[in-house]
Amino acid sequence: MKNLLIYQSTEYDCGPTTLTNAIRYLFDREEIYPDIVKYIMLYCLDSYNEAGEVGKRGTSASAMMFLSNWLTQFGQVKNFPISCNFLSKKDVVLSQNSCIIGALQQGGAVLLRVYLEVPHYILLTGVSDNDIYVFDPYYEEIDDPELDKEFFEDGITFITDQPKRANRMISIDRLSSTGVGFYEMGPYEEREAVILFNTNTRKTPENSIEYII
Repeated sequence: MKNLLIYQSTEYDCGPTTLTNAIRYLFDREEIYPDIVKYIMLYCLDSYNEAGEVGKRGTSASAMMFLSNWLTQFGQVKNFPISCNFLSKKDVVLSQNSCIIGALQQGGAVLLRVYLEVPHYILLTGVSDNDIYVFDPYYEEIDDPELDKEFFEDGITFITDQPKRANRMISIDRLSSTGVGFYEMGPYEEREAVILFNTNTRKTPENSIEYII
């Protein structure tokens, strides 16, 4: 059985929450090793703020790269069907033949760094024409009178009926922007992403006529 995707417990844990959501999205609850949950929390929240407080600057790109490699190796050792790939800088694009779009078409999940006032991790779970299905782990209510007006800008749509997959639909144009507005990836030198697959369910030309190159 697939779990519901979850929201942050603090202002800072978008990284481990989103990585955990990728695991929840790709695997049934009965398949997930407790070690995976344990080590995601252990290695995330590794950044210090200006006051030297650990965790209050979220999770670093180095931690995400390490966990991407660790999860892949864990899968090989435990015969667990997971494969990950860390991308950075100019490799993090959403063009038609990009690694990220290809991964979504193959049934993968993508952890992506964007801006939401500050750097923030979200989960990409699918693509539909010029839009991406997104799960944002920072909980907001669309009828909250104090909700930032930026949530109502072009290219952002709230989804309320897919708790195991998405709570936003974000346009590819918005995500691809080099600016620092809501759900924009920002400058190329700051970009990062982790592609994750359940290798048992990954769509390929060999196992699915629905796979799109």
